[in-house]
Amino acid sequence: MIPTSTLAAGYSISRIIKGGWHLAGGHGSIDRAQALRDMAAFVEAGITTFDCADIYTGVEELIGEFRAQYPSLAQQVQIHTKFVPDLDRLSIVGPLEVEAIIDRSLQRLRVERLDLVQFHWWDYAVPRHVEIALVLERLQRAGKIRHIGLTNFDLEHLRHIVEGGVPVVSHQVQYSLLDERPSGAMAEYCAATGIGLLCYGTVAGGFLSNAWLRQPSPTDLMNRSLIKYRLIIEEFGGWPLFQQLLEVLQRVALRHGVDIASVATRMVLDRPEVAAAIVGATNTAHLPQHRTLGGLMLSSEDARDINAICAQRRGPSGEVYALERDRDGPHGRIMKYTLNRA
Repeated sequence: MIPTSTLAAGYSISRIIKGGWHLAGGHGSIDRAQALRDMAAFVEAGITTFDCADIYTGVEELIGEFRAQYPSLAQQVQIHTKFVPDLDRLSIVGPLEVEAIIDRSLQRLRVERLDLVQFHWWDYAVPRHVEIALVLERLQRAGKIRHIGLTNFDLEHLRHIVEGGVPVVSHQVQYSLLDERPSGAMAEYCAATGIGLLCYGTVAGGFLSNAWLRQPSPTDLMNRSLIKYRLIIEEFGGWPLFQQLLEVLQRVALRHGVDIASVATRMVLDRPEVAAAIVGATNTAHLPQHRTLGGLMLSSEDARDINAICAQRRGPSGEVYALERDRDGPHGRIMKYTLNRA
């Protein structure tokens, strides 16, 4: 069974969330009919929460098609989308534009109310994040949004929004054995305020898997996801230290009869501040492994062996998403900042 987590009173999600970024542009061709069948298979397996975004090209529409074709399964699904105003609109975006984008998501997803809208703000130098978050809160009171979450905020600016009166129930962050930036103060604050962490990158775009064990460092990466997480591996300590981590994960996986990705995901799920892990799935190839996560119980010996390697990390350090906010740095240069054009 896939375990569930309660984000707010009367609102529960599966602790494994089906991610949607890999179904967007730039990740290879997508067979739409097969993608819809795959969504049905995930729901039937107990993974009932889907993650998408207004800037994931075509993904909200795809989920809307799934809802139309599989109405009985759609009743079981929670859909988490995002509100990500374009970088060049931050200084001028207003309530009418925000509402128009929310209305567009409602139309694409074919729903009357959005289950969870996760708000992202590209540039803190444009200090309107609280103002715009409060627009979402007004749309929540109007019945267009059920719950509000954030994504990729640092602690200071997350606090601004919470203290500004926005009822934040979740925060989506990159969190894995390779990237522990959300641990410490961010995790403590979220735990204290009842904000659940929804974690992406838990298997680093597939790098934390058996497929990369004892493999040479890649020189030609096929999509932005792999480029992104290859940079994180360098921050962690480079390819040799990464291979040491995979070796340890493989030993733990063999003890439990599972794969490396399952162990890596379970390590994140076992952190008390984590509500769910997002798996970026373009198909059902790894669905049998995802289904084992509910029953996978790692021992203190397992955690000790894994943490001994992770303790040798160099990074990444600093606040959540700080590296990615540097638009002149390697992490920021691969981002796309104007995907929300109507």
